[in-house]
Amino acid sequence: MSSTPQENDTVLVGKKPLMNYVVACLTLFDSDMSPIRVKARGLAISRAVDAVELLRRAFIKDLKINKISTDTLMFTKRSGLDRSISTIEIIISKPDTR
Repeated sequence: MSSTPQENDTVLVGKKPLMNYVVACLTLFDSDMSPIRVKARGLAISRAVDAVELLRRAFIKDLKINKISTDTLMFTKRSGLDRSISTIEIIISKPDTR
């Protein structure tokens, strides 16, 4: 997850209420965007997982979880200390309606 502009198929999870991210995913699915990526870093990882699970349990029962990727970003703080932060990317898609 870099500082470059994000793709239109990505929901970045942060500190907002959980339902904001669920609605963002539903909006992307309603605009025929599939698959979509749900990304988070650090403490927001659990909120990203919760959003996908709520989406799957309450809104799209047969939601497909295509891939879950985790990573660790390493960077140096201004104070010179090395720091690492965990990231997650969950790729989800609507089921085929054929």
